[in-house]
Amino acid sequence: MIRMRTLRTMLLAGGLLALVLLVHHLGAASVATALTHITWWQFVLITLFHVFNLVVDAAAWRYAFAREAAPLSKLVAARCAGDAVNVLSAVAAVGGEAVKAWVLRREIPYEESVPSLIVSKTAETVGQVPLLALGILLAWAGEVGGSVLRTALVYLLLAEVIGAAGLLGVQIAGGLRKAGRLLAWAGIDGTPHAARLDERLRGFYRHEWRRFLVSVGLYFVGWLLGAVQAFLILRSLNLPASLATATVIEALWSGVRFATFYVPASLGTLEGANAMAFSACGFSPGAGLAYALVSRASQVVWIGLGTIVLLVMRPTLSLGGEPAAPATSAAE
Repeated sequence: MIRMRTLRTMLLAGGLLALVLLVHHLGAASVATALTHITWWQFVLITLFHVFNLVVDAAAWRYAFAREAAPLSKLVAARCAGDAVNVLSAVAAVGGEAVKAWVLRREIPYEESVPSLIVSKTAETVGQVPLLALGILLAWAGEVGGSVLRTALVYLLLAEVIGAAGLLGVQIAGGLRKAGRLLAWAGIDGTPHAARLDERLRGFYRHEWRRFLVSVGLYFVGWLLGAVQAFLILRSLNLPASLATATVIEALWSGVRFATFYVPASLGTLEGANAMAFSACGFSPGAGLAYALVSRASQVVWIGLGTIVLLVMRPTLSLGGEPAAPATSAAE
């Protein structure tokens, strides 16, 4: 764990260095000029619009449970807390997912919340596939960007399909049980936990596949809302961009985040991809970097809200002390 955290910290430092070099290469003046177009009320609107994305994503997570197990407001709070940990602690998605389960511990036992988080992450990944496909169609139909951008989107879609299919296939085929046996062979007694988790996941996909499809659909709606937010940012920066262009940029944004999940917050990689995409779309690379900075700044408010949730609940980030609630099997 220490080595992994050290690696993540090094990647975070590398991403920050890449961002600094990118600003130096493009010129801070060009980025600042692009940012001067946005007014305070436009930034507030962009930030508040993120509420819709939070609610839709929380609703999608709700369908990753075998039953209606938690109020939507609590799921939104858990989502904010998890996102805050992901950004602030440089421990990647693992730390954030653990915090989400911790926030829900009083309403939902870990036997139910942990499988739901895996199903939810799978549904979110699958939901990205149609977004990337839509982005490619819009890029080709409207001739948005050049051939380099379109080719990059195609490769990202291929990687996304392989990743989503692999993630879903491993769970359906009982890959977690096999991983538990491998841990047992290595001297780590993880077989019983992996077997129970594997049983719940396979039961969910076998008996609750309709809920999974609804979750995928809601996550896709969330990605589309991200495209609308991208359109608002583009217009706030005084860029003559259409909703189709915003969708292409959001598709690229989501694909790069998927491909660079190992870099905390995809720092540096997203900014570089945006600079390339904006240049291909006929905008200045500095505007692309400004777009990324505005998008990240709008998330700071919700990261702050998630931090407040953690402070109020005084988390220990420990998965101990689970309430003794009866666990409902996904197969029931």
